[in-house]
Amino acid sequence: MATFLYKLGRLAFRRRIYVALIWVAMLVLSGVGAASAPTSGSSFAIPGTEAQKAFDLIDERFPGSSVDGAVARVVFKAPDGETMTSAGNRATVEKVVKALPAGSDQVGQVVDPYAANAVSEDGSTAYVAVSYKVTTLELTDDTRTSLEDIGADARKSGLTVEIGGDALQAIPAAGATESIGVAVAAIVLIMTFGSLIAAGLSLLTALIGVGISVSVIATLASAMDFDSTTSVLAMMIGLAVGIDYALFIVSRHRAELAEGHEPEEAAGRAVGTAGSAVFFAGLTVVIALVGLAVVNIPMLTKMGLAAAGTVAIAVLVALTLVPAVLGFAGRRMLGKKARKKQERERLEPHAKPNMGTRWARFVLRRPAAVVLVGVVGLGVAAVPAASLEMGLPDNGSQPTSTTQRKAYDLLSDAFGPGFNGPLVVVVDLKGDDNGQQTVGQVSDAVKKVKDVVAVTPATFNEAGDTAMLTAVPKDRPSSVKTEDLVHAVRDAGGEVASDNGVKVLVTGATALNTDFSQKMNDALLPYLAVVVGLAFLLLMLIFRSILVPLKAALGFLLSVVAALGAVVAVFQWGWLSDFFGVEQTGPIMSMVPIFMVGTVFGLAMDYEVFLVTRMREAYVHGEQPKQAITTGFRHGARVVTAAAVIMIAVFAGFSGSTESMIKLIGFSLAVAVFFDAFVVRMAIVPAVLALLGDKAWWLPRWLDRLLPNVDVEGDQLRKSLAEEARRPGPDQDWDRGMAQV
Repeated sequence: MATFLYKLGRLAFRRRIYVALIWVAMLVLSGVGAASAPTSGSSFAIPGTEAQKAFDLIDERFPGSSVDGAVARVVFKAPDGETMTSAGNRATVEKVVKALPAGSDQVGQVVDPYAANAVSEDGSTAYVAVSYKVTTLELTDDTRTSLEDIGADARKSGLTVEIGGDALQAIPAAGATESIGVAVAAIVLIMTFGSLIAAGLSLLTALIGVGISVSVIATLASAMDFDSTTSVLAMMIGLAVGIDYALFIVSRHRAELAEGHEPEEAAGRAVGTAGSAVFFAGLTVVIALVGLAVVNIPMLTKMGLAAAGTVAIAVLVALTLVPAVLGFAGRRMLGKKARKKQERERLEPHAKPNMGTRWARFVLRRPAAVVLVGVVGLGVAAVPAASLEMGLPDNGSQPTSTTQRKAYDLLSDAFGPGFNGPLVVVVDLKGDDNGQQTVGQVSDAVKKVKDVVAVTPATFNEAGDTAMLTAVPKDRPSSVKTEDLVHAVRDAGGEVASDNGVKVLVTGATALNTDFSQKMNDALLPYLAVVVGLAFLLLMLIFRSILVPLKAALGFLLSVVAALGAVVAVFQWGWLSDFFGVEQTGPIMSMVPIFMVGTVFGLAMDYEVFLVTRMREAYVHGEQPKQAITTGFRHGARVVTAAAVIMIAVFAGFSGSTESMIKLIGFSLAVAVFFDAFVVRMAIVPAVLALLGDKAWWLPRWLDRLLPNVDVEGDQLRKSLAEEARRPGPDQDWDRGMAQV
């Protein structure tokens, strides 16, 4: 592997103009494709769950019901002392009912509240239900503006008017806080390299890779049914790994230049050594993200595949475009000051130990204490994770300043907390000759369930073989009692179904939330087994060890549980919520923990590979275990620290997003990387390696013979280069050598 990448790096360096033109052409073509791509509308489905089966049945038996379309509720509240049934207020509402269909051809149905009994008992509140023919993402700006304008006009009458539902849901997009993260990354690069050229080139190549990835996702969004969040998450992960991968190769290139190698040779050696670590680190991230398909939720699978594709492009950019750009910079990548400093560190490594060396020596003096403090500290941080509550976001989780949240609260006050999360009971009557009677039995059974406050009359389809009822819970949709109620209603309907030979299914946003959370819980262990198992084999291949990959996996579990504890403390309990800009606390979105597990596992293995590879490189060259740890930190600690700070900065930038899911994922990834990079990889890992000694690198002989040698540390490459240097003769034709490979 190292030899192949060495030749690839030299080829990219020599043919830099062609390589750069290819990547620029890809950026332009993908940008054109994104600009001409049709608007995407995504659908949310959970295959195999009862809620999804009920949705599919409604879609089949009630044509035109638009169960996947956007919805809006225009909520009216009369001033004190007035009611919504007075002539003037009623005229305002009826004007809105007439204006909504005229405002956009995307409006499917508008329900008059006075005809549908959508007025509260005290007459203070009424709402107009609006369903659209298209999904939220497919709504045009004109449709949204029309809805907002109609609401604004109605407010002029003196009524309180707020708009709920998902029709006005904001589409996630990169903003100012994300730019701050990139700016911090640029500052860290400048401080690390002491060179604007080196920092600028690392950032430029990462941005090109991210630009291509996001443009390709936008191009394929309609065909692949990508959610709008997908591109933002791909940008988040792509920026973080793209900058880090470029940082590692550029840093190694500068070290090779400082040792006196020609720029082309330095680029080849950098890609052959650091590039090998980049390749396998990227592969672990890709495995973790692709592994999300195990959960069998299309939306999560697509998010994982899109992010994995972004990481793959980041790896390709690092292995080809970075050495090409290094060719344009030449010796300017290493100024005189930096060259003298690195030469001094190389010739006098013990004269003035750097921070990495001093830290390694501190850990080696007290390895047991470091392990104990690190594990206990992460354990304390993980305590809140025991109280983790999961759910799907609704308007009740919106900031209190939004019109969606205000509408949600108005409906809760007027119709009860459970009104915003009704349960839809679907009865499949095919083969039943007494459909009316059976539906009546289902209705009676549901009414008897504790905490059901109301059941609407049944609605039959034209064929008369399917009926729908709506049950209103007593408590708010996100409460544990409502989750238990979903199961109780299903049990009650199931008894009637078994007696009459029909199917009774329960769906609705609350039931969907319950099923989704259950599916996430059920999928977590299989997902961990698949991803950790594959990554364990890959790390065993890289490090030729059993205990090192095992330690890496256990350390990951510590950091991810501690990060979940921090997420619960801030987003669920509200600790430091004002500081982090969390306007509304509540259950954690169900997909975030498993997405975080997959992403953080891959990123955690990045630092494991980059840091421990340097240690193994020193160990295989004859150094004692503790000496190899110090050598690894002397060469790699500064760069790994910079890479971790960059990744934290990028993720923290996205945590400032106004979109709740992006904010939550950005925060969780930033905290997880902090715990994993600085507590696990920089403290616990070297301490455990020191305690294990030579045993850390033990591998049974039969297994050593069975595993292929991928030469990540470049040992075989150095031997072949040393032998070639001793052989007289003309330089090898690298282009021909590359073609042979």
